[in-house]
Amino acid sequence: MSEAPSASPHTPLPAAVPPLTAPSVPPHASSALLASLAPLLHEWLPRQRWFAGKGRPVDRFTLVSATELMPLTGSPGLLHLLVRAHQPQTAPPSGSRGAPPPADCYQLLLGVRRSLPTSLASSLIGQVQDGPLSGHSVYEAMEDPRLATLLLERLRVPGPLGSLRFEKEPKADVQTGLAPRVLGLEQSNSSLVYGDTFILKIFRRLHPGANPDLELPLALAQEGCARVPEPVAWFEGANPDDPYEPYTLGLLQPFLREAQDGWQLALRHLADGRDFTDEAHALGRATAEVHTALAAALPTLSLGRPQTELLADQMTDRLDTAVQAVPALLPYAPGLRRAFDALRRLSSAGPAVSAQRVHGDLHLGQALRNGDGEWSVIDFEGEPAKSITERRRPQPVVRDVAGMLRSFDYAARTNQPWNPEWAQRCRAAYCEGYAAVSGTDPRTMPELLRAYETDKAVYEVLYEARHRPDWLAVPMAAVQRLATT
Repeated sequence: MSEAPSASPHTPLPAAVPPLTAPSVPPHASSALLASLAPLLHEWLPRQRWFAGKGRPVDRFTLVSATELMPLTGSPGLLHLLVRAHQPQTAPPSGSRGAPPPADCYQLLLGVRRSLPTSLASSLIGQVQDGPLSGHSVYEAMEDPRLATLLLERLRVPGPLGSLRFEKEPKADVQTGLAPRVLGLEQSNSSLVYGDTFILKIFRRLHPGANPDLELPLALAQEGCARVPEPVAWFEGANPDDPYEPYTLGLLQPFLREAQDGWQLALRHLADGRDFTDEAHALGRATAEVHTALAAALPTLSLGRPQTELLADQMTDRLDTAVQAVPALLPYAPGLRRAFDALRRLSSAGPAVSAQRVHGDLHLGQALRNGDGEWSVIDFEGEPAKSITERRRPQPVVRDVAGMLRSFDYAARTNQPWNPEWAQRCRAAYCEGYAAVSGTDPRTMPELLRAYETDKAVYEVLYEARHRPDWLAVPMAAVQRLATT
């Protein structure tokens, strides 16, 4: 028998919302549940943009937790899963030691219906053939307005739910009746926008411990830094391997609906032949404000000679790895190594290098500009490929500066014809804006800044060679410049 069409985005949450004390899926049913879903997940999971293990088969899945956010006996049901995808490991680097990294853990939100309406056909994962969900359709729950609304309700009324815990800022007002929609274009996570009021980021690939995308905005809010949207609510999942290191699963923040993405804004200025120095100067000021607030909110430290030498060694190792993968780098490798050698010499000749918590992946796409010309900084998750431990490690602020300088260069190179003077003016204006707030111009630390910009360019070459070969010329131009200066 067919089911009635899906509720419209404005359909209110059904009255029969399960209590927040609803239990997780019983252990005796977990193995049968996962076994019944595994054939579908083997096909569906590797196709998702946020799946990190592309190019390697999934040998098996293991279940970390399973929680019914909406009873599976109803239709629709909402099943929350944390699953590990076990894949064959690539060969470890020569001379490496230690156990291989654990299998990646992913967060899945699965809708369950006896029959899927036409409006949700594109979200279908598959039909379960056996087990406790036999005969049911399983689909991506975020595409279902009814289930997406339920998720916001969970955040509006905090508390435990099985192995999950929902938290909310005490003074935050999370309204009901906000129409949900999926926000496209993301790769490492998924997001829902509620009525142009809130945005909920769902972290897909999980690491134990506080996610910087929650930790740092909370710290900045306590310092009164208005450059970062303040967290409204969030939820976490228990980590059976370490109860003190739960998984950060989702983060609700205000949605800056009238703000313009910095990357798109820069490209429009380039296409129109307009200058971008005022915007770059203001962005430099915003970056410095964030760094100043982070230094006040969280511990800072000084990198002594051993730590700075280790930093240079790590950069050199990444260059060696990239040269093996991208032979086009080989002629420039000696010149690029000079940047890292200069950093190594700096550790013995100059004062200790200051380090603090930073954004970790700063570029034009991580900045939003409102109608008043003010910038906000978003997405403090850091580079998703790195562990939480690495992303939470204090680092010199020039790492963020170097990332933004490379982003100006990317924008200028993307535009045709190439406009190198545009990028140079933006780079100078950004550093001047940064100095106006911090009191220190990043260009007064040339060895450190050049090393970080070189390291970033090497990373970009490796990324483009693997994922976007047509873009390889963009970072290679920077490599040529950095290797000969």
